[in-house]
Amino acid sequence: MKATVRISLAGIALMLSVQASAHDAPAAKPGDEKINQLIIYGDDKCPESVGDEIVVCARMGEADRYRIPTSLRDVPNDRRNEAMSVRIKSYEYVAASGTMSCLPSGAGGFTGCGLAEINKAYAEKAQDPGITFGRLIAAERAKRMAGIDAEAAEVEARVVEFEKGRAEREAKVQADLEAKEAASVDAEPLPEPK
Repeated sequence: MKATVRISLAGIALMLSVQASAHDAPAAKPGDEKINQLIIYGDDKCPESVGDEIVVCARMGEADRYRIPTSLRDVPNDRRNEAMSVRIKSYEYVAASGTMSCLPSGAGGFTGCGLAEINKAYAEKAQDPGITFGRLIAAERAKRMAGIDAEAAEVEARVVEFEKGRAEREAKVQADLEAKEAASVDAEPLPEPK
């Protein structure tokens, strides 16, 4: 129990240090915004984002505030937690040898080991009950981009209106100059010098 608490405290300290270093990095392009991922509990308020920072809050129940995270509570690779269909599927590989078998016997048996590890990692990721920050970040980024597009359309409309007004003013000034020139041509000729 004490080892689990130490591991969870070490994990929290590591998470905080990673978040602190992420705050210091400047955003170079639109996909490189500062992203602050927080887990909030109960009715706590999610902090507002400032500048180019994206704040993503995942809300959990008040009862989970002081509990050890679910990913650290038990052993995720325990055979008792594995579905029966997965256990039955593993029997397909009994006595398999050779290429793509991940057994030390047979020609090329090592080639299946990497694939087996990759498949196992994706299966664990699919069954992870943890919070998926990736989808929350994508949704927040889409919401922010929609706001930027609306603001850009508004600015564009103002620029078009300003350009239209400027063209009208320039046309009026040009018309006034032409009218003055026409009036000066029709006026009395200048007297001849003596």
